[in-house]
Amino acid sequence: MSLKLPRVYYGWWIVGACFLIGLYTGGAIFYAFTAVFEPIANEFGWSYAQISLAASLRGLELGLLAPVVGSLVDRWGPRRIIFGSMVIASVGLIVLSLTNSLLMYYGAFILIAVGMSGGGSTVTITTVANWFRRKVGIAAGIMICGYGSSGILIPLVVKLIDVCGWRWAMAILAIGMIVICLPLSLLIRHKPEKYGLLPDGDKAGPGELATVSLATNNNEMNISARQALRSRTFWCLALGLMPYLMAIYSVSTHVMPYLSSIGLMRTSSSLVATAIPLVSLVGRFGFGWLGDRLNKKRLVIASLVMTAFGLAAFEFAGVAGTWLLVLFLLLFGIGYGGAAAMLAVLSRYYFGRSSFGTILGFMQGVMIFGSIGTPTVTGWVFDTWGSYRNVWLVFGMIAIAGAILLATIPPMSAKTKERESDTLTSL
Repeated sequence: MSLKLPRVYYGWWIVGACFLIGLYTGGAIFYAFTAVFEPIANEFGWSYAQISLAASLRGLELGLLAPVVGSLVDRWGPRRIIFGSMVIASVGLIVLSLTNSLLMYYGAFILIAVGMSGGGSTVTITTVANWFRRKVGIAAGIMICGYGSSGILIPLVVKLIDVCGWRWAMAILAIGMIVICLPLSLLIRHKPEKYGLLPDGDKAGPGELATVSLATNNNEMNISARQALRSRTFWCLALGLMPYLMAIYSVSTHVMPYLSSIGLMRTSSSLVATAIPLVSLVGRFGFGWLGDRLNKKRLVIASLVMTAFGLAAFEFAGVAGTWLLVLFLLLFGIGYGGAAAMLAVLSRYYFGRSSFGTILGFMQGVMIFGSIGTPTVTGWVFDTWGSYRNVWLVFGMIAIAGAILLATIPPMSAKTKERESDTLTSL
């Protein structure tokens, strides 16, 4: 008698593929930038503001392309976009490894940004949201844990830089992207209805798929991109969540230079940089799981408040003692991880999935445009005053302002709540 193992819903394979893509791209490009910051400054003698501008250029490209990429995912599906984007990002890393001027350095980051826009969270969150409804919180939480897990690559990148030099390290990361991310992109699929399935693994036969799918779409939220952009809810979400992105852009870029400025050794500061995304896993997974069960608006407000208090601990670590870095890691890591998870949950909850990619792209575009200058401004503060004093407190106060704005999101109408309830009951 043979033992038949239960088949796994293909949506979970997509979650796994997006998790691994996020893990590698986050570690090789986003979080690893802080490790290459000082070696580049030492070799070329560029100011912190000049080097940080690359992160702002990356954010500018991401902001410009996010709405376009979101719309293309809704039309073409994610597989081709992710595949092509990984090729472009790897070319950007190669160009970075060959950099011999400031202009070439910025050009490399523009290529990297174009690649990241098609392989980043706009595409992966949209993909997962298309495959899940009841379990979208836990699925999105698991998927974005890939970006949090990418912190484990920071010590490897630091070691690569110490052993091979930062140029060879960037070239090796480019090769790794081709070898790891391209095969994973081939596992990605667009929407479950094309394969005889419904979100969350509900099955329908070929003859009844169209009928069931239509019924589901009638029950689900069905907000167009134009309607969303005209709504107060969209702007409250985009502007209210912007502060967490502002904070993580600046912290991820300047964490190692900042900790060096308050007396920590490079090895110790790299461990803190590694711990930030790893601790965020608690927020990403925990808030994603809770988002399927508790009041979503209260959860996202709590995540921003935690982020703010974590930034305050980061600020005073140079004065009261480095023991505050533990409090910083717990509050900031969990808080910003939770905000990242709730972006997907709230967008799916308020706007549905018919135009999810386009709406999420516009939302992330607004958030990124409001955040692109923060790494450069933070670097300018250090160049001007010789320290990062008060920078993190300012970001903390902005996070509190975001939490207040999110609290003003209007409640869903009674009709919408009834439709949501009927959908959950029928499923």
